[in-house]
Amino acid sequence: MVLADIDRYDQSRNAQIDGRAIILGASMAGLAAAKVVSDVFDEVAVIERDPLPDVPATRDGAPQTSHPHVLLEAGRTTLEDFFPGFSEDVIRSGGLMVDAATEMEYYENGGFFADGPNHLPMLCASRALFEHVVRQHVRELPNVELLDNCRFYDYLYTSENGVTGVRYRDGTGNKKTLSAALVVDATGRTSRTPDWLDENGFEAPDVEEVSINVTYSTIRLDRPSDNRTVLFVPPSPPRKRGVAAIPIEDGQWEFILQGIHGDDAPTDCPAFIEFANSIPVDEAGQLPRERDWVSDEIHHYPFPSSIRRRYDELEEFPDGLVVTGDAIASFNPVYGQGMSVGSLDALLLHHLLAETGLDEFALTYFSRTAAVIQQAWQIAVVADFAFPMTTGPKPLGTDLLNWYINRLIRSAHADGELMDAFYRVFRLEKSATSLFRPGVVRRVLQP
Repeated sequence: MVLADIDRYDQSRNAQIDGRAIILGASMAGLAAAKVVSDVFDEVAVIERDPLPDVPATRDGAPQTSHPHVLLEAGRTTLEDFFPGFSEDVIRSGGLMVDAATEMEYYENGGFFADGPNHLPMLCASRALFEHVVRQHVRELPNVELLDNCRFYDYLYTSENGVTGVRYRDGTGNKKTLSAALVVDATGRTSRTPDWLDENGFEAPDVEEVSINVTYSTIRLDRPSDNRTVLFVPPSPPRKRGVAAIPIEDGQWEFILQGIHGDDAPTDCPAFIEFANSIPVDEAGQLPRERDWVSDEIHHYPFPSSIRRRYDELEEFPDGLVVTGDAIASFNPVYGQGMSVGSLDALLLHHLLAETGLDEFALTYFSRTAAVIQQAWQIAVVADFAFPMTTGPKPLGTDLLNWYINRLIRSAHADGELMDAFYRVFRLEKSATSLFRPGVVRRVLQP
């Protein structure tokens, strides 16, 4: 399930539910969830362990915010529906709206994609700016309270009523409780919900894990004001190295090196430049050699594996609780899916609350989000299994699909129509099945 398969956000559909909703985590997924539940509940409390700044800034609890983030079109469109003016606010703060069809240099399988025939908007900014703009919109919601510097540690639960709230420690360490009709776990990859389920007599979800051992090293570079180029060179067998340069606010590029399966991205300056020079694209080595470094340090981040918690396969789940975003599935970051999948999760939460209230809620929600996650998971995992060192559950038909996608990509070096078809799947606008329409297949398989 992708953007084209889901009805757009419609605030007029909502019916009111008495009581409070609690969101655990002020991540992008958590903030999007806060918006949609604020339409329905009397009060919303967002509990976040980090202090939340009033300016764009990285957070200690989310070290990945120091690295480039891509907001795919499915996510941008959904956030624009949730928060009218979102894109303009990002641009006003220094972000850029580029045309991915002509201003993105995407190199894979030995060549660059051809320019596409249609405009493909791509909003570029730092993760800190994206999060700041969304957080400011959430702060303006009259029934939402952001409780930062607070640490969730347990759910309030009874066998008769399910989850009825949370226990947390405030900024001074005092223990507090807060009741709720619905709790949304948006605490990310380190979510405690699986352990809590196991400790309270429920079955914890099975976990699918695909090991890729990605490491990232990121710097910021000075960018000429008239240069809006996005450079993307993902690892492609047998090359285990990749690079990306994303234009962001303050006249800068976020420049990231990626290494997988033991070819670790470096953390010192000479090795960083040597690594960049090894990428078979001139710009990859030129940018860190020729542009001024704005960064004081090289930010490094390891990502050992993609994980998917199969909440959708559970037969029983406590009332009053759902899980969203990276707390359900965390993907290889090279594909830039996290913020957009979290936004689509929130869109499905919106529609389900409008349809059913809280009746039979959690399992239905997990069933619907599974369809969104499946699309993103397939894109990421199938590509990861192009490397023979990748381990984990391998989807049926992966090798055949990789053969077809590789042929499509090579054809797209000279065929803008194929580039457009591929990008729209990559951006979670259209289903992967669209790549098998007769017109696309003909272009891929022709000599």
